[in-house]
Amino acid sequence: PETDIRHPTFLCFCGSMEVEGEGKLPQPKRPNILITGTPGTGKTSTSEMLAESCGYTHINVSELVKNKSLHKGKDEEWDSYTLDEDKVVDELEERMVNGGNIVDFHSCAFFPERWFHLVIVLRATTDKLFDRLQARKYKKKKLDENMEAEIMQVVLDEAKESYKKGIIVELKSDSVEDMEGNVQRICEWIKKNDKNGQAESKGSSSSS
Repeated sequence: PETDIRHPTFLCFCGSMEVEGEGKLPQPKRPNILITGTPGTGKTSTSEMLAESCGYTHINVSELVKNKSLHKGKDEEWDSYTLDEDKVVDELEERMVNGGNIVDFHSCAFFPERWFHLVIVLRATTDKLFDRLQARKYKKKKLDENMEAEIMQVVLDEAKESYKKGIIVELKSDSVEDMEGNVQRICEWIKKNDKNGQAESKGSSSSS
């Protein structure tokens, strides 16, 4: 059976939340959604479609890291940047507190848990993933590592260790049809749960 995308009853999109040992930290004014998964599972395509359909802001963390130098240099062996997690969190904090964001990244453990109200983990079959990574011209070592990560469901386990079970949803992402269906379901979740966003939209319409 398909996993339902539902609004967990314990979440509130207003005020502040108490974090043990850190005092009061600001909670997002509107929902934020994390789209995560192994490279090649369709995170960016899904996030772009979702942002266009629902009016949320797409934040591609990989691009942000490169464009704003939020890294500690490039690892030539893996052909990727070594992330500076503190810099990324500092860069995003204000935007995440404002809410209405879709964050797209292949790792999720270092983000503050309070940022997200829905965590989507995209999954792909090994044949689909292999073809996509080959098309990106990944080096064999990098391709093999990502294939193993998907088989061992590394990102899914990371999400389960980092966020409450009730906000994590695993979705198949093998085809354009899968992605379109996922976007539709997530948009329905947004319509049901982003009360502040709906109020803003009505206010904008009445003043125009």
